[in-house]
Amino acid sequence: MSSAPQSTPRPVRVVLADDERMVRTALRAILDAEPDITVVGEATTGAEAVSVVRELRPDVVLMDVRMPEIDGIRATEQILASLSDPPRIVVVTTFENDSYVYEALRAGASGFLLKRADADQLVQAVRLVASSDSLLFPAAVRALAAEHARSRPAPPPPWAARLTERESDVLRLMATGLTNAELAKRLGVGPATVKTHVASVLAKTGARDRTQAVIAAYEAGFVGSGR
Repeated sequence: MSSAPQSTPRPVRVVLADDERMVRTALRAILDAEPDITVVGEATTGAEAVSVVRELRPDVVLMDVRMPEIDGIRATEQILASLSDPPRIVVVTTFENDSYVYEALRAGASGFLLKRADADQLVQAVRLVASSDSLLFPAAVRALAAEHARSRPAPPPPWAARLTERESDVLRLMATGLTNAELAKRLGVGPATVKTHVASVLAKTGARDRTQAVIAAYEAGFVGSGR
């Protein structure tokens, strides 16, 4: 008896939002060359990005921070607020310490990508956020969050007391950018158990993904404060 043919996984669907045509052309050329990624749409303004994403429902959006009409931060907020199952949004920026980047992450972006990134970094970034298994550029995300937390200290949030000891460990390790497989190895548990812990951490912190959970942890002083 012949075995049933295995279905090919659906490619990661990407929308590019940038007001510079040359940037969009370069990004499309790199991503469309990958068999598991396809660019399904483009936008030249923040407002157009919101409209295109609502229509095409991509998996990932590469969002320029500074665009006409509305910037990438507002566009990110509108996309996440208007869709029940929104895409992962990666902010594309020139400077990693730009205050716009942190505001975009707080608005719900899953990570950011520098415009000087090479082709391999771009492809890996799209795959990483699509799988939502780790932080995109964890060191930079942690640095931004830690700096913001130092300048604007906040009282401990209610969720901190609701985390179990194991969930607290998971959150602190998530902040270092470990994948689920790396978390499982570090904690000595199975992958399924890690997924359960991560899901519980996200639910208790009210975060939609790991980046949001890590930002919440830093702003609350839960990570990086000696707790």
